[in-house]
Amino acid sequence: MAGRQAITLYTDGASSGNPGPGGWGAVLECGTLRKEMSGGFALTTNNRMELMAVIMGLEAIKWEGARVEVWSDSQYVVNTITQGWKRKKNHDLWARFDAVAQRFSLGFHWIKGHAGHPGNERCDALAVEAYSRPGLPPDEGYSQEEKLL
Repeated sequence: MAGRQAITLYTDGASSGNPGPGGWGAVLECGTLRKEMSGGFALTTNNRMELMAVIMGLEAIKWEGARVEVWSDSQYVVNTITQGWKRKKNHDLWARFDAVAQRFSLGFHWIKGHAGHPGNERCDALAVEAYSRPGLPPDEGYSQEEKLL
């Protein structure tokens, strides 16, 4: 998008047990603007939360056609997108990702987790805090997928 700088999206997902309570965290940055967000579910998986963090971050962006550089410590997410890994699970989330991804020009980058990168560390803290909240809702997509297996 001419005249606008790229948006940086840092993401992370976490779960306590796999499956178990899970959370996602996302941080959006563009120039001096910054937005943090997070959420969690009572029973889900780490991979679902990694992908959910990307989806929620992208869905929060209002600039159609924006260049978005996504940084994730999830090889599952980054390699599925950049290397065409087969989407064996989480079909509901991949469909949601496909719908939102077409609105942007996306770049995906893997970053080593728990290595001191401020964006990644903040997302991890947001995700852990999110799954620690009482009264988390169910992850309906996870529940439906488990019934199919």
